[in-house]
Amino acid sequence: MTTARHDRGDSWHGELLDLDAYLERLGHTGERAPNLACLRALHRAHTTSIPFENVSAVLGVPLPLDVESVQDKLVRRARGGYCYEHVTLFAAALEKLGFRFTAHTGRVSLGADKILPATHALLTVTPSDDDRTWLCDVGFGGGPLEPVELADGAEAEADGWRFRMERRPDAQGFEHWWLHQYGAGGWLDRHTFTLTPQYPIDYEVGSHFVGTHPRSPFVKRLIAQRFSAARHHQIDGLTWSTTLPDGTRTEQKIEPEDLQRVLREEFGIDLDPGVVSRLTAARSDAP
Repeated sequence: MTTARHDRGDSWHGELLDLDAYLERLGHTGERAPNLACLRALHRAHTTSIPFENVSAVLGVPLPLDVESVQDKLVRRARGGYCYEHVTLFAAALEKLGFRFTAHTGRVSLGADKILPATHALLTVTPSDDDRTWLCDVGFGGGPLEPVELADGAEAEADGWRFRMERRPDAQGFEHWWLHQYGAGGWLDRHTFTLTPQYPIDYEVGSHFVGTHPRSPFVKRLIAQRFSAARHHQIDGLTWSTTLPDGTRTEQKIEPEDLQRVLREEFGIDLDPGVVSRLTAARSDAP
């Protein structure tokens, strides 16, 4: 008689991940161990191999976060996804490799002076050979290339991309962490988060808002990103921007008839012509 496994809701179901296929998608041929060197290699490979995109949300297509669905989309079909999909996939891989980690949600700020919803997914990880905890932010779309140490004032630089951590209490003394990124205008706060643990069900709730709520920018227009050591490409609607590690930024408009080619050649996102037509005709210019 087989006893069904009781899922308490805190598992990321790494046992369901096809680890070989995931690592092949990343081009990772190095060691498979829960240590810092492997974590750095996986983080860099994930952020530079799997693009960020919200095509399904714009088209009103369901965005399930179970491991099978996420790996089918991001690994087998070589598509991209937004933060909840990226982090769910990365968490399953870390769990299968034996890493100790905690999931969190953050508030994207980008210099805003108001409180924005906590809709960003991220992880903190403690490798087996290192007592420090590291922020892994593989789902933002714009780096960092490698983990950033979770320590007040810690700075990380990789291939010219610079990030800094800050620990800041709020008015009630509750501890908040801030990730800053260095660009053309100096340091900019990118997002803030607390160390309150989150679980798969929490990500399902957050993803439902991001992927379906009419006030979410992710249902209004195409957003795609491709990050590498050399540059960060981003499409917002039909505007294509490229940012270099020093913050230098260029911008150009994409003609609707060129969108399919640009997504395929520059972002690694291969979509059917009919899907691209729906993206450009329906919501590419939504506010």
